[in-house]
Amino acid sequence: MTRKNYQLEPQFERRIPDGDDHERSQCTSCGFVDYQNPKIVVGSVATWEDKYLLCRRAIEPRRGFWTLPAGFLELGETAEKGALREAWEEARARLSINQLLAVYSVPHISQIQLMFCASLETPDISPGPESEDVMLVAWDDIPWGETAFSSVVWALRHQRQVVGKKHFPPFSNPTDNR
Repeated sequence: MTRKNYQLEPQFERRIPDGDDHERSQCTSCGFVDYQNPKIVVGSVATWEDKYLLCRRAIEPRRGFWTLPAGFLELGETAEKGALREAWEEARARLSINQLLAVYSVPHISQIQLMFCASLETPDISPGPESEDVMLVAWDDIPWGETAFSSVVWALRHQRQVVGKKHFPPFSNPTDNR
């Protein structure tokens, strides 16, 4: 006779755990709480001389629209290393991170976005697997009507406000959301 090791599948129920004030998904047998927290996005406004690095998205959401190199932070990765990795993955760009530009809260999609000011180490760029195209573009030639997300516009405008400044406090969401 063989002995079988039966393991019960966890059963989760929405409830307010002891000591908490928010409804969470909690295991009914062991009490484990499955916390759902915002995702962290890291990216950069990268420049070469007076031009800005933009990437045309090859993936949803907003495929075909222009964005900054950015994406989800990986486990065990610093925000700066994540921003450097995203620039390489999306635009084959090598950057130097200068300073934190902004922290944006995007609650309707449960994201916190950390955007950095960065300088390209070389103007040599090419599309990575998540980009259809990449370009270095002057301020007056940015395709504003074709940007993928509001936060792209915010970051570009915020970076423009600090050109030439060595130190500044990070920006947050514009109060007018433009």
